[in-house]
Amino acid sequence: MIIKIAIMKTNNQVVQFVTIDDDEAGQRVDNFLLARLKGVPKSMIYRIVRKGEVRVNKGRIKPEYKLSAGDVVRIPPVRVAERQEAPVSAKLDKVAALDDCILYEDDYILVLNKPSGTAVHGGSGLSFGVIEGLRVLRPEAKFLELVHRLDRDTSGILLIAKKRSALRALHEQLRLKQMQKDYLALVRGQWQSHCKVVQAPLLKNILQSGERIVKVNSEGKLSETRFKVEERFANATLVKASPVTGRTHQIRVHTQYAGHPIAFDDRYGDRVFDSQLSATGLNRLFLHAGAIKFTHPSTGETLCLEAPMDEQLRYCIKTLRQNHSN
Repeated sequence: MIIKIAIMKTNNQVVQFVTIDDDEAGQRVDNFLLARLKGVPKSMIYRIVRKGEVRVNKGRIKPEYKLSAGDVVRIPPVRVAERQEAPVSAKLDKVAALDDCILYEDDYILVLNKPSGTAVHGGSGLSFGVIEGLRVLRPEAKFLELVHRLDRDTSGILLIAKKRSALRALHEQLRLKQMQKDYLALVRGQWQSHCKVVQAPLLKNILQSGERIVKVNSEGKLSETRFKVEERFANATLVKASPVTGRTHQIRVHTQYAGHPIAFDDRYGDRVFDSQLSATGLNRLFLHAGAIKFTHPSTGETLCLEAPMDEQLRYCIKTLRQNHSN
């Protein structure tokens, strides 16, 4: 249990003494403070640690100090910048809709079938994201954090940790490549059956507009995606893409690099291919996180979860099948 004792009040702010429980243990003190002092700049966090205003067990510590269960952290009064955006309302349709997207939930994890067009978190001009919405839906949950991310236009399985211990365990599985994620992508043309693995280093670039563009570049990070043909159509192929590494836009860039961009990819796609699909009613990126396999962070059992495609993707495939058989 986390214990807070207010011993001084200044401009509606207090000095807090926080006792670290087992679920909070193991993280660096700077990360602990960043999560607790929402809105406080990182530079200020490091300043108050350096000046000794933050103490652990009455002693000065460095930002990289790792907290242990039972540690008592002194947190000084810190003025938090006022947020301009309005809080996410529980009555928003998007928030309410998230409840219907939950595939699995227990005391440790929550698995969501994220809709296309919804960001995983707010920011960059977006006031609403999945994680903000879930925190409104689950006000009793003191901890909700993304285990991994999906692009805004990508739909499908998104894993959320409900305890810090679960987050650490799942991140370790990702680091050791023990978590399998399978995506479905509709790509241009006939994917070559012999092309089962794409290994191409990816380099991320941030444009002046703030937009992220990823390119294959020898100076980039090692990246690997495995592919399997699921179904062929007249001018397109449905492939299963299983990323071994987890780089930004990895599947989207690797399919483009292989000569088969994904349908309706506004950054790496082919508008001529997109127009050929107009009769199917598709108007969104055809990339769907369809399945995930991992070890439950508490029970140790292997979980295999699947997320159904939305109506638009299903109708697109149905139409392509009909056209291909005619």
